[in-house]
Amino acid sequence: MKPFTVHRGRVAPLDRVNIDTDQIIPKQFLKRIEKSGFGQFLFYDWRFGADGKKNVDFVLDQPRYAGATILLSGKNFGCGSSREHAVWALADFGFRAVISSSFADIFANNSAKNGFLTVRLSDNEIAELMKRATEPGYELAIDLEQCRVRDDQGFGAKFPIDEFVRHCLINGLDDIGLTLQYESEISDYEARHPVPAALDFVNP
Repeated sequence: MKPFTVHRGRVAPLDRVNIDTDQIIPKQFLKRIEKSGFGQFLFYDWRFGADGKKNVDFVLDQPRYAGATILLSGKNFGCGSSREHAVWALADFGFRAVISSSFADIFANNSAKNGFLTVRLSDNEIAELMKRATEPGYELAIDLEQCRVRDDQGFGAKFPIDEFVRHCLINGLDDIGLTLQYESEISDYEARHPVPAALDFVNP
């Protein structure tokens, strides 16, 4: 898992509330068995019309937000079903973090386990960033070590994060990585507790 320490990137403002996982990645695209390849279907029903053409009014289809790596959204982001594919789609599209005033718990947990950062700011801070993000090429820096978001025009804000989640993200540790930290202890235990040889059963 890629470590997250400090990230600077262009911001895409998606000024909507209660964005659910069904909109982030619609159900018809959940048949893939890989974690990759979901980015092309991100917000599909909003990005494309019924004719399959891009919706030029949607923020992610506007050239000035091309290459954005930070998504800014309204409250209650990631509500709805528990599909982990929502995080995979955001990451595969190129986003490294989502900033909102609140997140659905399951989405936030899925994000942490996949090295994807959720940044929670106040409603007033979100409103201010929404205005600033309309400026061409607007960028933010997210410093996970300092738990701080800032821009080059004087904006700065601290954000809360669980210390264990922060530790895992900074060090790029998923569940497997956490386990492998104790590889020597596991090997020592296995050496002291060998698996018994299979018993031979005699047919009557």
